[in-house]
Amino acid sequence: MIAVGQYNELRILRETSVGLYLGDDAGEDVLLPNKYCPKKFALDEKITVFIYRDHEDRKVATNITPKILLNKFAFLRVTDVSYVGAFMDWGMEKELLVPNNEQRQKMEVDRWYIVNMMLDAETDRLYASNKIEKHLDNETLTVTEGDAVELLVMQKTDLGYSVIVNNLHKGLIYENEIFKPLNIGDKLPGYVKNIREDNKLDISLQPIGYENFIDGTSQEVFAILQHNHGFMPVSDKSSPEEIYSKFGMSKKVFKKAIGSLYKEKKISISPEGIKIV
Repeated sequence: MIAVGQYNELRILRETSVGLYLGDDAGEDVLLPNKYCPKKFALDEKITVFIYRDHEDRKVATNITPKILLNKFAFLRVTDVSYVGAFMDWGMEKELLVPNNEQRQKMEVDRWYIVNMMLDAETDRLYASNKIEKHLDNETLTVTEGDAVELLVMQKTDLGYSVIVNNLHKGLIYENEIFKPLNIGDKLPGYVKNIREDNKLDISLQPIGYENFIDGTSQEVFAILQHNHGFMPVSDKSSPEEIYSKFGMSKKVFKKAIGSLYKEKKISISPEGIKIV
């Protein structure tokens, strides 16, 4: 069966005046309109396309890259609001509906919200939900401490920022461990720092473990030095604000990084600054 809301690898069956008809091994076919057809193709060739439903509720194929996939999260903009719900721009010709009962609060035009794209089992139609929490599961974790993960910044809290981890779990980055600006909707890599007894995830933006952490930040400092002709008028005596403005890291992290570089005899440290040896 050709799956809606996903990429499908389909075979080119026939060419018509309106486009190419593609089919799967089960005998179902779908139209790839002319404007989405490749310039060069051969019958019986396999191509990968995204499937959704058009304005007439028919399955249709496209080569457009959607801004969200089935059962995934994304930060999207509301383009219109009606009595049935809010409509969001997800890159397709037909906008994505967030029904009223799937809105955490009343959505407004031109505002951005994090949503999860779902498929209605009865109608086979795609829709989105802004009730994020119900689509996150921390009871059954798929990550372990130290794992590298993909993050989507979800919400600012008193403790820091709540994040969606690998499109599955909820995590938290503590405020005192954030050394660069974060915004709702940002996608960035992170690491599982700690798994608490209640399966809550503490997330770090830096690799876990002193050796990996220092190695990464040391390379970053060294690269900045190289870009600035081997010298920066900053040292371990500089203010935290000056260090952050030039290197984007805390003074504590900076001191460990240049200490590691100094031990490796890659830099010299003086009151005037740090310099590549």
